[in-house]
Amino acid sequence: MTSAQVTGHNHRAGQESALRAMLEARSVALVGASPRPGTLGDRMVAEVARSPAAPAMYLVNPKYREIGGVPCHPSLAALRKPVDLVLLGVPDAALARQVELAARRGDRSAVIFGGAYGDGLRDQIATTARAAGMALCGAGCMGFVNVGHGLRAIGYQEPDPLPAGPVALVTQSGSVFSALLRTRRPLGYTVAVSSGQELVTTAAQYARYALDLPDTRVLALVLEAMRDTAALQEVLAAAAVRQIPVVLLTAGRSAAGRALVTAHSGALAGPEGAWEALADAYGVHRVADLAELADTLELFAIGRRPPRASPGARGGIATVHDSGLERAHIADLADDLGVPFGQIGAATTRRLAEVLDPGLEPGNPLDMWGASTKAQWQLTESLAALAGDPAVAAVALAVDLLTEFDGDRSYPDALTEVAQRNAKPLAVLANIPSAIDPAVAGDLRAAGIPVLEGARTGLLALRHLLAHGTWSPRPKPRPADPARRERWARALRSGPLAPAEAFRLLGDYGIRAARARAADAADAALAAAAEIGYPVVLKTAEPRVAHKSDAGGVVLGIRDAAELADAYAGLSGRLGPRVLVCETAGPGTELSLGILADPGLGPLVVAGAGGVLVEHLADRAVALPPVDAARARRMLSRLRVAPLLTGFRGRPPADLGAIAKAITAVSAIACELGGELAALDINPLICGPGGAVAVDVLAEPVAQRR
Repeated sequence: MTSAQVTGHNHRAGQESALRAMLEARSVALVGASPRPGTLGDRMVAEVARSPAAPAMYLVNPKYREIGGVPCHPSLAALRKPVDLVLLGVPDAALARQVELAARRGDRSAVIFGGAYGDGLRDQIATTARAAGMALCGAGCMGFVNVGHGLRAIGYQEPDPLPAGPVALVTQSGSVFSALLRTRRPLGYTVAVSSGQELVTTAAQYARYALDLPDTRVLALVLEAMRDTAALQEVLAAAAVRQIPVVLLTAGRSAAGRALVTAHSGALAGPEGAWEALADAYGVHRVADLAELADTLELFAIGRRPPRASPGARGGIATVHDSGLERAHIADLADDLGVPFGQIGAATTRRLAEVLDPGLEPGNPLDMWGASTKAQWQLTESLAALAGDPAVAAVALAVDLLTEFDGDRSYPDALTEVAQRNAKPLAVLANIPSAIDPAVAGDLRAAGIPVLEGARTGLLALRHLLAHGTWSPRPKPRPADPARRERWARALRSGPLAPAEAFRLLGDYGIRAARARAADAADAALAAAAEIGYPVVLKTAEPRVAHKSDAGGVVLGIRDAAELADAYAGLSGRLGPRVLVCETAGPGTELSLGILADPGLGPLVVAGAGGVLVEHLADRAVALPPVDAARARRMLSRLRVAPLLTGFRGRPPADLGAIAKAITAVSAIACELGGELAALDINPLICGPGGAVAVDVLAEPVAQRR
């Protein structure tokens, strides 16, 4: 190791040691402890006292000699030796002094419940803690509960005992922390952390600790900001390799969203571009809201996974209903959400026909309600038949799970029996959360059968379940071309590339571009057109005009010299003399490809709808490079304009191989020149049966942003 590597290794080891001391603290000082009911100081004392690990507790408050018979110290300085953890239940005005005192004493870690408001206060606290090698939870947090270790370091009353289970929760939101700890769902935790502002210790560090716990089988992340991106990527990669599902809910603007660029790729990536790329790279299950988060966590926490499909096969869900309308409703929703139904085989169809009342159609989704006296048997056998079909990966009883006033238990009894007969995932998919019978739901959950509380969120949870395990690692970067990299790095350091030079950049990386010639006078434009051949396109090449179409800086379909002379006179008069004369590309679907430099993740590859739709349609896929042909095709498949590429209303399909090749070439540019490019924007890329042709490009160097 180099000296820098040794220093980095030692720093990381120190961080991990301090974090472990915090999360597994054997001694805790409670600064601001209080006997007054309902105060933060009172709740801190009560919650730590409930810790099964029974850590040594040192109460600190100069106002009291003792609290509840336990001695109370006037200051941290009065404690004879350092402690593993300091809980700071003090006003913001006292925080800096208390953190400094803890750091001088050698205390290993602290939790800051307060918001640490005040000019420079957060930076001051963070600097002090980092210099001392302290782990720091917060500020503005609820604390943490290490269920496996038996430590409750919280200042707010939470369930006692907190159920143990497979979920590790790290949330920057204190409200979400309490909501998930108090939910009626059978989640169960290894560790739950309210990380707050993460002044020192980040979500990635807590998640790394959680993944090392043998009982962690699901990782839940609720994040407003992306911090410590290198460590976060390490954690997500480790979880992916171990096939531990990571369920992620994000809120607020990512680093990519804050990066204001003139290229369309920045607008196209949008505020969520960095999160999307991160999730795609590591197989993370992104959820859109808290209801989807809860359903997905419950489904994963049960522990059942779909059987491994054979190569090229894709299993789907099966649903059983007691209502024809609700069956159609679920079918519609599943189609909207892209949740596939398994194509059941002939043997399954025959078995269903034997079970169902006459007149009911055997199929998937299945309506089995016939008011028969054998209804429970029919339901049991229908569920079992569908679960036994090789094309079915998971089965859901899609009913309302109402309170049965006559005491009928057909539904839970049938589900429980099928769960004992088949190891595939089995769940209830309820339509109306407020109508669910809580007692029946509790019985089912105790039997290991999830109750998903919403048709839409439940289907999305099932989609996450089907997708889990399909992740594949990103390919290694292609070998760099040192001469090419240096040539273009040097050009970018000199300032923005002229349009003709930007086209040459694309060509150097194998991206086919329309022939183009620069001109700054009418004669030069006419000569360029004669060389290229009519019809041509005339575009402004003035550097101050980033979006040519928006400024009226593009003239299409110029058929001869006379039209070109007129077009040049109008364009130069309005925008300036510098123009680009371009070959006219053939017909095709317009896409946009680009690169956006994210401050945390580095360059992102963006593909989406192009032309004038680039911002209005907001249709894009974002990925971390390197991107190979398979991942490029998956990016294309996620676009709403994808049907236009495969043939639409008699139009010939585009050459998807050529488009994928263009995306991988953009990825190569990102890998080689990511440190030099703030943004690259190819818009439009004309995609037709003859290939993919770039007809406009903007390259914005990093140097321009500084």
